Amino acid sequence: MEALDIARWQFGIVTVYHFLMVPLTIGLGTLVAILQTRWHKTGNEAYLRMTKFWGKLFLINFIMGVATGIVQEFQFGMAWSEYSRFVGDVFGAPLAMESLLAFFVESTFLGLWIFGWKKLPAKIHLACLWIAVCGSIFSAYFILVANSWMQHPVGVEMLDGHPVMVDAWAVFTNNTALVAFFHTITGALAVAGGFLLGIAWYQLWRRRKDGIDTVDAKGRVVVGESATIPGRDRKDHSVWIKSLRIGAVVAMIAFAGSAVSGDLSGKLMFEQQPMKMAAAEAACYDGTGFSILSLGDLGSRDCSDVVAVMEVPGLLSFLAHNDFDTEIKGVNTLIPEYQEKYGKYLPDDPMYGDRAGTEINYVPIMPVTYWGFRMMIGFGGLAAAAAAVALWITRKGTVPRSKGLMRLALIGILAPFGANAAGWIFTEMGRQPFVVAPNPSMSGVDQVFLFTAAGVSPGVSAGEMVFSLVALTSVYAVLLVVEVMLLTKYIRGGVVSAMPELDQTKKKDDGDGGTDPGGDADDDVLAFAY
Repeated sequence: MEALDIARWQFGIVTVYHFLMVPLTIGLGTLVAILQTRWHKTGNEAYLRMTKFWGKLFLINFIMGVATGIVQEFQFGMAWSEYSRFVGDVFGAPLAMESLLAFFVESTFLGLWIFGWKKLPAKIHLACLWIAVCGSIFSAYFILVANSWMQHPVGVEMLDGHPVMVDAWAVFTNNTALVAFFHTITGALAVAGGFLLGIAWYQLWRRRKDGIDTVDAKGRVVVGESATIPGRDRKDHSVWIKSLRIGAVVAMIAFAGSAVSGDLSGKLMFEQQPMKMAAAEAACYDGTGFSILSLGDLGSRDCSDVVAVMEVPGLLSFLAHNDFDTEIKGVNTLIPEYQEKYGKYLPDDPMYGDRAGTEINYVPIMPVTYWGFRMMIGFGGLAAAAAAVALWITRKGTVPRSKGLMRLALIGILAPFGANAAGWIFTEMGRQPFVVAPNPSMSGVDQVFLFTAAGVSPGVSAGEMVFSLVALTSVYAVLLVVEVMLLTKYIRGGVVSAMPELDQTKKKDDGDGGTDPGGDADDDVLAFAY
């Protein structure tokens, strides 16, 4: 393998891994802020318990996201220096705003929220969390502005072979960025909703298994409490049933929003990156039909071996143009158009190394785009359907004692994560062979593009890339184990893991030779964080 191939593997692994943390941080942070707001408005202790429990998991994930995200920007200079030079005049503004403004605000006010329990006035403490959450949302927007410019370059002029920003407003209001932002936020909420649903189901199942909660003759829950299991009181049941139902509702609403934003995104892709969408449909020839199932060789970029098994006539045209009879250009039609616009061969330039002068393959790996597109939709739809079923099953206040259903609920947490990851893999790999895709629209600058082969650092060898790939992947694997262990530990601990003062079985010296059940709650104010 060449340095370019290894660099792409490294960037893909690190990016997809980091993006497992991003949607959970954004979505769960938003829900924690809503839960704390409900506590302030209602005074219901169940919402306080929910805030601290889910807040603890949010903080674990946030810190892991920071640790894994720092490497992202280092990779630009380490493995993609030519790409960094090309996009630097454009990316400087959004990345600076993400790092110096959005992330600074997010981390500062999150720190105030962590250390401000019972020290800051209640409204100010709540405001700190909302500001931190808004900071994470703005951070996502600025990153998406940069990524969307790679998908659809706008607001620039070419100067000495490099794009220079001449219209910041066009860059920051890129229609690709606006739609991608909407799609990303709804995807993040879907992840958070599934996270709440699966964990809350597990906790309610434990209450059933331990005999704390039972059901009457009509199947309605009879809420109990345990004197021997810390925190398992009546409010504990309220925490989990509210969390489950909130998570299910959020998951369904988020999927509906993802469907709407996904439709808008698809229409833009048909216009801005027609080859990506043709490959996503395995549409080798012009037509109107949407492929339900097409088969071909794994890794194929050749339409000669692709066979459409099932398709829905007219649906592809509707997705692209809102009608049923407009023909969509297929791969075989688009290839000569791309070759005429952007060249049939890579330029004979030293930056391309051994690839200089080789024929350009404008078709991305079709199994990746085809199945990535369907996995994104399929996992998202599966998560929403599971949420609807969960609402129905728990309508009488608890979950069944079935261990199998509990395991399905926990496994279901992975579905929206899978949808998000598949969507990003499709979006990024479908852009190949470009790292900055050309803008074919009438208002765009069509000659602003960069082949991926030209973006890799020229001084980096394949051996050096293998070393960094193995090192980063190994470190990330260790971090994944650490995060899963931490999340598992505190999930099993329940609310008590974030609020030790609820554990009345622990005795603390009161300073007068006696004991104080549960100790002083003020001493445990940061326990949910640590």
